[in-house]
Amino acid sequence: MDRAGLFKNNSRGTDSRRNRQDMVSKLRKDKRNEQMQKRRQLLEEVENEVEQTNTANEPVDPVYINLVIQSSTDTNEILSAVQSCRKVLSREKNPPIDEVIDSGLLPNLVKFLSRDEQPALQFESCWALTNIASGNSKQTQAVVECGAVSHFIKLLSSPHLNVCEQAVWALGNVAGDGATYRDHVINSGIIPPLIKLVNPDVSMSFLRNISWTLSNLCRNKDPPPTMDTITSLLPTICRLLNFADKHVLSDACWALSYITDGSNDRIQVVIRSGIVGRLVELLGHNEVIVVTPSLRAIGNIVTGNDEQTQSVINHGALWHFDKLLWHKKNNIQKEAAWTLSNIMAGTPAQIQAVINAELLSYIIDVLARGDYKTQKEAVWAITNLTSGGDTKQIKKLFDLKGLPPLVNMLGVEDPKTVTVALDGCYNILNNGFKISEEEGNLVAIAFEECGGVDIIEKLQNHENERIYCRSAEIIDKFYKGDEDDTNEDLVQPTVQNGQFQFTAPSTSNGSINF
Repeated sequence: MDRAGLFKNNSRGTDSRRNRQDMVSKLRKDKRNEQMQKRRQLLEEVENEVEQTNTANEPVDPVYINLVIQSSTDTNEILSAVQSCRKVLSREKNPPIDEVIDSGLLPNLVKFLSRDEQPALQFESCWALTNIASGNSKQTQAVVECGAVSHFIKLLSSPHLNVCEQAVWALGNVAGDGATYRDHVINSGIIPPLIKLVNPDVSMSFLRNISWTLSNLCRNKDPPPTMDTITSLLPTICRLLNFADKHVLSDACWALSYITDGSNDRIQVVIRSGIVGRLVELLGHNEVIVVTPSLRAIGNIVTGNDEQTQSVINHGALWHFDKLLWHKKNNIQKEAAWTLSNIMAGTPAQIQAVINAELLSYIIDVLARGDYKTQKEAVWAITNLTSGGDTKQIKKLFDLKGLPPLVNMLGVEDPKTVTVALDGCYNILNNGFKISEEEGNLVAIAFEECGGVDIIEKLQNHENERIYCRSAEIIDKFYKGDEDDTNEDLVQPTVQNGQFQFTAPSTSNGSINF
């Protein structure tokens, strides 16, 4: 969806609201503080095992391991060989995933998943395949094409919890590869046995794997999961939000953020679930890994229609945003400003709710002194107020000194931000006489005093057509005739009794008018 669509002065609602760019998915994969799409199982004891294996000169060559597996009838020897494969795949650096695939080991590893009488062999094989599926798409494809997914799903009902948990992890990696394999996992029947695993008796480590895999089933937008999938998963995701563990909470919030990052009907499903209040509550959590996705989900909800936005306001979300706008993490500041910008693209009453929560001064503050990415979002917030707010609200913005930092943003390099800031300045100037009443257009004076006119004059030479046209429009409408007025105000001489007389021009009331 196009996040860059500008507000329109003559309309309200979704035209003013901006959805997230698809590049967010890439950022989530790259940043450690965001949710990972895939995970390779790395445990300290695994690294020790690998070190001991190498010290003992045990075979770790994938081709040799495969030969042992194919030729041996000794179950212990086969288990030892698979375990060696799993250990080398658990190395922190440069695991030989391609070498294992090229050796022909995968069909045998998949075959061992069905050995119900040998749960240790199932576990080791599942672990090895989990780490292979944690690699790139081609490596995940190799696991899928060997028929592993149906075996993983059967293992979700294994009486051996370690085997069951490993299968959950493996399926999470496959689903996290993208929409195609996510849907393959869903269509293979993962949902019923997976949600059945969420119960009070399950260990916390197991529950973390379940919540992460559930979130991957909601992930990716091209195409998004079907509505049937969402409605099947949503009750369990809502249950997970009642757990205290920060990792479970984080993954459940990420799942909701993926669901709400789409059409209004998906947002509405989440609202109807009754979970918005809990999401709002989690905005005040003390862990960044919880605040980040809960804020993302709330931000996505307010990209919807006015009624959906109001549901967030009604649950008291705005009272968390003073802290969010000055959070220690710049990314949370940016997300908070983005969320508020979309709330302020709503009705005048919703704009007033932001003002009543005393957030306007915070928005102006981050516009003036915040991180550049946060400033860009604050520009949208201010401009949306000037577009949809009434004169009283725009006057409040002016009285709080919101114009100077907005003018400063006219000097940034990003044309989109300059365009939005220009529109905001135009709207404030256009309300200047209403704000100033009998005192003249003090807004026009203030705009000039903070350097706005000088910047606008330069922007008339900008290569962006919209920027130079808007700049010219501002000059023509609000400063046209300045030069003529200046000439008229010059003292003109008259001749009386053969001498030049200089008389200053008179003014009606001493006020300045534009």
